[in-house]
Amino acid sequence: MASAINNCYLLRCSSDLPFSHSLRYLPQHLSASNRNSGDTINNKVLRLDGRNRRSISVNCSSTTEKRILSGDRMLVFVPPHPLIKHWVSVLRNEQTPSPVFRNAMAELGRLLMYEASRDWLPTISGDIQSPMGVASVEFVDPREPVAIIPILRAGLALAEHASSLLPATKTYHLGISRDEETLQPTIYLNKLPDKFPEGSRVFVVDPMLATGGTLVAALELIKERGVDNKQIKVISAVAAPPALKKLGESFPGLHVYAGILDPTVNDKGFIIPGLGDAGDRSFGT
Repeated sequence: MASAINNCYLLRCSSDLPFSHSLRYLPQHLSASNRNSGDTINNKVLRLDGRNRRSISVNCSSTTEKRILSGDRMLVFVPPHPLIKHWVSVLRNEQTPSPVFRNAMAELGRLLMYEASRDWLPTISGDIQSPMGVASVEFVDPREPVAIIPILRAGLALAEHASSLLPATKTYHLGISRDEETLQPTIYLNKLPDKFPEGSRVFVVDPMLATGGTLVAALELIKERGVDNKQIKVISAVAAPPALKKLGESFPGLHVYAGILDPTVNDKGFIIPGLGDAGDRSFGT
């Protein structure tokens, strides 16, 4: 069973996992029942208290939830961890100086990638000798590095801690600028491989999902190189409905992890209330 609230589906799995690993926001733009909604998210969706969260708990074994969580839907995850809320708040503050802003972006990226990598990384098992005896262990398999693709330049700050969090990574830089008038993306740097190895897992790191044009351009390049939607996870600081709608229509099965969902985008393509220009604020230029 799923609860539809304004422009999002909120799903809570009744499992032994902490709540932060169970909440999922699914844009209702993907639902035929959403006839009259605009590209906005009601603030009530963004401010659920503990009582509301409990009220939408559903049984993971239900037929409805299985259908909604199937691979033909894009899912947006907003982990309600207090540290994620803290770093988003630091980023929001217009008084935050550039070095602190960049550090906050890096910490937020670390937390979101931690959440996104759960039950997703390849592992190997075996026995090792500890100082006190033999122990069964499980390691992340270093033979299958996760591809990290930051969208320059703001993505560099959000992806800064990827290599310290994940045991094995390869970083491919992708530079995409957005025309301030037309809001259309232009690719100015492409360091992607001609072909990704089969089964590659890819993190695409783009702090601001506003209109979605930049990320769509990036994902199309990645898919051309052999990566399936289900093998891609997007890491974002802030996401807004226009981008989520566009992504949901074009990339079924994609998973997006965001620090927060904001309600709208202005006519200049900036998320409101957002946090300003993430690149300018990260690097002070």
